[in-house]
Amino acid sequence: MRENSTNNTKKVILVTGGTGYIGSHAVIALAAAGYFPIIADNLTNSKASVLERIAEITGKQPPFYKINIQDSAALDEVFQEHQIAAVIHFAGLKSVGESIADPLCYYENNIISAISLCSVMSKRSVKRLIFSSSASIYGEPSIIPVKEDCTPAPTNPYARSKLIIEQILQDIHIADPSWRIVILRYFNPVGAHESGLVGEDPRGVPNNLMPCISQVAVGNRKKINIFGKDYPTSDGTGVRDYIHVMDLVEGHIAALKKMDKADLLSANQRPLVINLGTGQGYTVMEMIHAFEEASGKKVPYRIVKRRPGDIAVCYADSSLALKLLKWKAKRSLVDMCSDAWHWQFRNPQGYL
Repeated sequence: MRENSTNNTKKVILVTGGTGYIGSHAVIALAAAGYFPIIADNLTNSKASVLERIAEITGKQPPFYKINIQDSAALDEVFQEHQIAAVIHFAGLKSVGESIADPLCYYENNIISAISLCSVMSKRSVKRLIFSSSASIYGEPSIIPVKEDCTPAPTNPYARSKLIIEQILQDIHIADPSWRIVILRYFNPVGAHESGLVGEDPRGVPNNLMPCISQVAVGNRKKINIFGKDYPTSDGTGVRDYIHVMDLVEGHIAALKKMDKADLLSANQRPLVINLGTGQGYTVMEMIHAFEEASGKKVPYRIVKRRPGDIAVCYADSSLALKLLKWKAKRSLVDMCSDAWHWQFRNPQGYL
């Protein structure tokens, strides 16, 4: 049944990919901020049990629809059921290595899903969208820290799929300036909710650094692979901008609030493109040592050859987020590692 309260309908937010790592934390943050999240997810890279964890934290389980966003008819039914005010689009495949091995899968899934979503949104006159993009679209940046006007140079199909979607959204706004679109380019989300109830639970071998480290620390894996130790960095390992996942999702809340203000996007402005990062880079070795200190566990590692598509250094200039959204990351590297360890120690096998 469609919501009837005028106040409520202004805050009903559809979260695609809402049972995933970032999506689940966003749902929690939305509820804490007084919004009413609705989740659409096909559970390809997540588990339905996260819904119970969200309910334990927020006091209420959000409506959940197990659908593929590419299925426009199924998605349209969700819009018919709820008076959605805005959409946060997280759903998509996100492994760099996997995208190199199977580029067609990534282009088909990520791009067609975005087109399907925007088509249904247009049909239902829901024209407020926050898109989950990635700093990987910058490729090997020519200037560090990376600003939003840095020329994109993606080095893998995953990153290219994100950039293509950004370009699609730009074209949508040109055709219909009544759309309000915010494109958030994430750097490297890590950590977990402080409760330890929700966190990152990758299926199979983790593709990201932090879950690899935490799974070794908890005893699920023997050692972590460090892909290359010959980069031009302080210790030869790659440098990245790691941001606590709760800081990241609070950036989305700030974007939603900004979206409600008339000065966000006038008819003459393009979609906002904003970095979400800390502005601080850490090497792989620094992350391992910080996690060892937070967990009290030794994290064995071995050096292996570089991965295709990896770059040496990438961290954000986040001044635009502070200027436009009044947002900045506030949690430290210690918080990131401590919360990630709390989640992994409490849930050694992830969600069951």
